[in-house]
Amino acid sequence: RREGVPFIVVERDPERLQAVLARGDLAVEADASREEVLKQVGIDRARGLIAAVGTDAENVYTVLTARVLRPDLFIVARAETEDASRKLMRAGANRVISPYEIGAVQMAQTALRPAVVDFVSLATTSENLELAMEQIEIGPSAAFGGQSLVEANLRQRYGVIVVGIQRTDGRMEFNPPPDAVMHVGDQLVVLGRTSNLKEMELAAQ
Repeated sequence: RREGVPFIVVERDPERLQAVLARGDLAVEADASREEVLKQVGIDRARGLIAAVGTDAENVYTVLTARVLRPDLFIVARAETEDASRKLMRAGANRVISPYEIGAVQMAQTALRPAVVDFVSLATTSENLELAMEQIEIGPSAAFGGQSLVEANLRQRYGVIVVGIQRTDGRMEFNPPPDAVMHVGDQLVVLGRTSNLKEMELAAQ
């Protein structure tokens, strides 16, 4: 909602459904693991799917159903156990999130490196309007496709810092050197003001 991305919630619990509707969001009372339901809510044109239903088994089935309908869909799934994480990946999830594991890591990191945690939180929450971290894909007609970071002069031109490049094969290059070349399809992980990031995103398209 904060990011301004349209979404719809599929929920079987009437009380939870009403809570979503009361906020003014779109929702439908249905079973997200059913093929006809996913079709009705527009899976054919969806940017992604987040599977966070009641149990690991239901999440696995929801992911399987969605993957059959949309082989190219980006799917994020929640898992409560390590075994479920492996099954969800095999079922077709692109990313699997374990709230318990993330919570434990966050608590440890906060105890050890509170300033680092504060900075990452500041840069990744859309409530902060001054600073943001974003991923920007290099499109076929990007103004700086095929150029190195120093040639593109991104910091001076857009006021952003490139903290990483995810290559098309999935490799992540952290703190890339100035001579690192940006190729079509690469994802730049950049830090900067939201207005500057939007300007750069347009140039990357």
